[in-house]
Amino acid sequence: MVLSGKVAIVTGAGRGLGRAYAEALARNGAKVVVNDVDDIAHEVAASIGGAAVVAPVGPAETADRLVATAVEEFGRLDVLVANAGVLRDRVLWKMTDDDFDTVVDVHLRGTFTCARAAAVRMREQGTGGSLVLVSSPAGQRGNFGQTNYSAAKAGIAAMARTWALELARSDIAVNAVVPVAATEMTRTIPAFAPLIEESERTGAPLPDWVRRDEGLGTVEDAAELIVYLASDVARGVTGQAIGIGGDRLALWSHPAEKHVEFATGGWTAAAIAERFGEFEPETYGIPLPVAP
Repeated sequence: MVLSGKVAIVTGAGRGLGRAYAEALARNGAKVVVNDVDDIAHEVAASIGGAAVVAPVGPAETADRLVATAVEEFGRLDVLVANAGVLRDRVLWKMTDDDFDTVVDVHLRGTFTCARAAAVRMREQGTGGSLVLVSSPAGQRGNFGQTNYSAAKAGIAAMARTWALELARSDIAVNAVVPVAATEMTRTIPAFAPLIEESERTGAPLPDWVRRDEGLGTVEDAAELIVYLASDVARGVTGQAIGIGGDRLALWSHPAEKHVEFATGGWTAAAIAERFGEFEPETYGIPLPVAP
């Protein structure tokens, strides 16, 4: 995928998945504005010939600064990868207002403000573009101890579908990606933590069954999806939630009615109780890995 002439912003690009995204975009020819909350952003930017913006995402001022830097340094903006995130994991009855607000502000508000600023610039340019919004399996299925994170990541997927509608006439594609990789953030997920810790302890790569069945691999495995979505080849792909990890590529379904019944004149509580037993409940939560 040749990205020569394209300019991208990647938030939270100092470490982990964000760094892998920035490096992969640059490797394929894009100029990249690297964002993070500390000076590691400068280190990454220097290593890939990009520019750095050290600031927390969330405030509109940061979003405006990111877009302005892309235009001032490289002349335009074609791609936004809204990746920045933090964790404040606690069960519901122990989660504080600050725990909730911090995570929602960075993930959800940060995605909103950065996407809004990017969309304004892309519409002014009139040459289309791509917004890549990073979601999570926790946003699709829920995850124990992650009220704030799951809610924000589910909201990101919903925003991708909404913005795909709103920006279609401007030829701006909007997609959510659902990556799974061995990082400090996935280490907090009970389903994946033992696998990551065992791999790090032994120095061995993740087993083939983990890469295939669980879709858990390296950050580099997940970065190629970002390259694809940034390219002109993916121009017609929009409004989707796409999973990537290890050897696994997946298209997530959007919420849909699974089982529908009708009652002429409406439903009573008693009738609902009688009929609901025929519905097959949906599963929830990220399932624990099971070795073959």
